[in-house]
Amino acid sequence: MSESLGDTLTGTVTQFDAFIGLGEITDIDHKVWPFHCVSIADGTRTIEVGALVSFQTAYNVARMEAVGITAL
Repeated sequence: MSESLGDTLTGTVTQFDAFIGLGEITDIDHKVWPFHCVSIADGTRTIEVGALVSFQTAYNVARMEAVGITAL
């Protein structure tokens, strides 16, 4: 993962598959950010679809992803 994080953004969890731990957040500008469950800040590794969240972005392996995801 990148050492530098992007600005804090706000969005809605639009997809989440708890079995594989992958999901997507759509920000207020309608850009879609993928994420892995380990990026959920409270450590639960699960989040509800439709939850309003704040997050940052970082380069992870081969793409930009949402990290530091916090439910609002």
